Amino acid sequence: MKGKSSLKKITGMPLFMPIICLLAVLLINVITTPGFFKISINNGVLYGYIIDVINRSSELVILAVGMTLVTAASGGQDISVGAVMAVSAAICCQILSGGAASVTAYQNPVILAVITALLGATLCGAFNGALVAKLNIQPMVATLILFTAGRGIAQLVTNGQITYVRVGSYKVLGGYLGKCPIPTPIFAAVLVIIIVYLILNKTALGLYIESVGINATASRLVGLNSTLIKFLAYVICGLLAGVAGLIASSRIYSADANNIGLNLEMDAILAVALGGNVLGGGKFTLMGSVIGAYTIQALTTTLYAMNVSADQLPVYKAVVVIVIVTLQSPVFKKAMKNLRSKNAGKKTAAEGGRQ
Repeated sequence: MKGKSSLKKITGMPLFMPIICLLAVLLINVITTPGFFKISINNGVLYGYIIDVINRSSELVILAVGMTLVTAASGGQDISVGAVMAVSAAICCQILSGGAASVTAYQNPVILAVITALLGATLCGAFNGALVAKLNIQPMVATLILFTAGRGIAQLVTNGQITYVRVGSYKVLGGYLGKCPIPTPIFAAVLVIIIVYLILNKTALGLYIESVGINATASRLVGLNSTLIKFLAYVICGLLAGVAGLIASSRIYSADANNIGLNLEMDAILAVALGGNVLGGGKFTLMGSVIGAYTIQALTTTLYAMNVSADQLPVYKAVVVIVIVTLQSPVFKKAMKNLRSKNAGKKTAAEGGRQ
């Protein structure tokens, strides 16, 4: 009886299903790619499928953190984060290049470019937040504006060109720091997770976001400024999208408005869902979304290793995601619970009949 109680407690934990889903994807990788967990060092740098998964998912992890806050506070999603990434990258590269198409030396201070880029991304988040929190526009509709216009804004910033910053130090954020064998984006993602986690747990912001997401009206009645809390969630989401944009830009040492962050907003939403978070708002688990992001990237890497083309990738990914989301859905969990109760009842009846 005690064993059953412990098992029920473990399976009822918020991170149980996200971890199971990640382990399932990793198990598939082990079967299809025997050397998936093999890590080697070449030229002082770590190589391997698992390193690639952790590295390449860094931007998605950062976006998923911001998307989690937005989802919890407003009960909707920000579908403009990919475009905001492009805007951030465009501002940064344009300042560093001084308006030229390609440079091999900075034309302006790096700190100025980074701060301006992050301010631009934060302003985008504030714009979305104002529409959702102040004007009560449905989040998907409100963020559709920047989803549509964001890349156009990035094109205007770069004068319609791909701006290249061919400077070694600019590649550090998306590459490697000195002789460190671990990719820098991994450190950036971990740092973002730690900072946001501390803010949510060392202040009352996390509790306020959950309260507003569960019932904004009741939160107002007890003295919470639900408008401000929703607004802050979108501002933070915009800022984090800007950070992800800088990492993506550093990887390719350029600002490609058409491709940076493309379709990442959908993966970020899926990461939140796979993390066991309710897309209707309310209670959330930050680590669940992080695990969801790694699960999606592991799945992507798996499909590429199986020689699935980029055009076919969304189809396979959609099928797997549907299965995972179904397993985590309240309806499925309720059906499984009823089935277990029914089987337990039959077993009890059978034992009673034998006596």
